Amino acid sequence: MTAPTEVKVIDFRSDTFSLPTDGMRKAIHDAIVGDDVFSEDPTVNELEARCAKLIGKEAACYVPSGTMGNLTSILVHCKERGSEIIVGDASHINLCEQRGVSQFGGISVREIKNKEDGTFDLNELATYIRSRNSLHEPTTKLIAVESTHNFIGGRAVPLEWIDKLSAFAKERDLKLHLDGARIFNAALKLNVPVSRIARDFDSLTFCFSKGLGAPYGSIVLGTAEFIKQVRKVKKGLGGTSRQIGFMAAAGMYTLDHMEHLKSDHQHTQMIAQAIREVGNPYIIVPKSEDIHSNILILKLDTKKITSEKLAERLSTYSETDDPSLVTIKTLPLGTDVLRFVLCINNTTNDVEQAIVRIKHIVNEFK
Repeated sequence: MTAPTEVKVIDFRSDTFSLPTDGMRKAIHDAIVGDDVFSEDPTVNELEARCAKLIGKEAACYVPSGTMGNLTSILVHCKERGSEIIVGDASHINLCEQRGVSQFGGISVREIKNKEDGTFDLNELATYIRSRNSLHEPTTKLIAVESTHNFIGGRAVPLEWIDKLSAFAKERDLKLHLDGARIFNAALKLNVPVSRIARDFDSLTFCFSKGLGAPYGSIVLGTAEFIKQVRKVKKGLGGTSRQIGFMAAAGMYTLDHMEHLKSDHQHTQMIAQAIREVGNPYIIVPKSEDIHSNILILKLDTKKITSEKLAERLSTYSETDDPSLVTIKTLPLGTDVLRFVLCINNTTNDVEQAIVRIKHIVNEFK
């Protein structure tokens, strides 16, 4: 059977698929702009100053994406040829940024295994630090952390561990960088200001275009001298824009409208609980306490079902369909993992409608 014409499509693939709200569109329309290459865009300048103050750093630089934010940060920290960074094996920097630091900076990347909470073992980390006196090895310069941790189910990395890592890095004269793409989601879960999470990092990024719901942009933060160097690298990578204040206005708008983050987290828990209630033994749902934010990761028994099959079934109608009149988009991550990400556009009514269909489909594969 074909889907009725009035069917609604609900998108849970990523918060990057969120659409600007009416208020955000007005802010974009009304923005005052100038030439950002010459630091003459007043809206960009205001956004950078506001973010620096909010995060507790000296300065900030607006960039097109989180990937560029991480790349420019690492290139500045690792200017010396033969530098090496240490990253979690499940991190976005390691898996989803084309190893740009190697492509564009000749920087070695050393992976350390991420634990289930997004951290890594500091005793193991100690064995990964290269001797600066060795003629045979690259030089360890930087350790990168991610929070919330995307591929470990949106986990907020514990502050106690960050404090221990900071002491570890200081003892060894190493820099720390935070990929804080969804740092406001982490702050909500940890019930602390974002400045507390950022406090001991030498640099960090966060995205306006993920949990916050803007259509564009990320920010890099650090000392004034560090950001001065980031601006130069950004220009060399082609990351500068001209009258970009209209997009910066969207970023500014998100800083004043974060109420939805709490709902995004609640909606994620609602979906997880609904799937648990079906009791499908081939679909493993994290415990409630292990879901920290707006990301839900399902693990699948591929002998019975793959992520691609489940995603396809959720997004298409068949003769055995339920009457919920919705289809659902989700994101397969390999054959045995399916990801849901909730965003500003997903209302409680949407989620309740989606749950009807999700439970129906999950029950089909029992």
